Amino acid sequence: MAERGRGEHPHGADRLCEAGDRVYSRAVRRGRVSRRDADAVPCLLELALLHPDPDDMDWLVPTSPQEVMTRLLRGVYDEVSASQRRMGSAVTAFEWYAGLRPQPPSSAGEGTAIRVLDGSSRIQAALDEATEACTTEVLTVQPGGIRREHELTEGLHRALALRSRGVRMRDLYTHVARHGQGLLNYLDLMGDSVETRTLDEVTDRLILFDRTVAFIPANADRTLALELRHPALVHYFVTVFERLWRLAIPLAAPLPDTGIEGISHREQSIAALLAEGHQDAVIAERLGISVRTCRAHIARLSETLGAASRTQLGVRIAQVGLDGPPRPAEGRSSAPLSLPDQGSPTAL
Repeated sequence: MAERGRGEHPHGADRLCEAGDRVYSRAVRRGRVSRRDADAVPCLLELALLHPDPDDMDWLVPTSPQEVMTRLLRGVYDEVSASQRRMGSAVTAFEWYAGLRPQPPSSAGEGTAIRVLDGSSRIQAALDEATEACTTEVLTVQPGGIRREHELTEGLHRALALRSRGVRMRDLYTHVARHGQGLLNYLDLMGDSVETRTLDEVTDRLILFDRTVAFIPANADRTLALELRHPALVHYFVTVFERLWRLAIPLAAPLPDTGIEGISHREQSIAALLAEGHQDAVIAERLGISVRTCRAHIARLSETLGAASRTQLGVRIAQVGLDGPPRPAEGRSSAPLSLPDQGSPTAL
């Protein structure tokens, strides 16, 4: 019985189980309880809250609440004292270890592998500093959709300074950015010093100077940024950029045709993300379009594929091969879609 009680009542006297509370309260009120009544709560005996009545061993009498409280407080005091001793030992030890650490460099901007930039003014100042030191190459990833004029003009002074020194620039955008006149005007101004390519979706914002320093956002609203100078981290970001660049399409080249009549390249991208189970807001963010525009494309997809519901749309997407990476256009037929009869019970 005692073994069973330990498994079912794993607590201390400071937090009795409901059954233990009921029996102990009865014992305090009446002065004792029968041993049979306490069989269901062996924890009271294990915690010495009940003990045998020396005058009648079939009954149990309670330990006084004052004595229990004194015992608990003594235990708590002992635990606190032990914790304080451990804390003191830990502080003493690590104060000694801290003394072994080399002194930080005198300048916070030199030799720091990762630096947190808090606020737009510090971010802009760090970018200006990296621009002045840059001599050969700048790589950027620009997520989102059509770039607003003020976003393009914010860094225009840096871009012009780089161009004047013969620095080459390569920029990655989403396909949606192709439709922004501001970007086209910017590229006309920069001439052949900037090469631009686009993808369905890209990573978060990234700026790399001379493959030695990288800048990435550190929060959603981009009021915090990380300046990275650790060679392994910078090399990793350069590798990611180069692989995305190889997959991207030059801005001057047209987007490949889907090979399916009535379905645009963007709708093909949306269909693939729908097949992965993403919600409209996630798809819109990844492709750099608004949720409203995304839903309009989904509606056109449903109409083109003859889907009456979201579930049926997923089936249609798989049937026409839009649920995976795009296949070469020459491997597809531009003929009208041929789908199973919607009325057929085997169509879904």
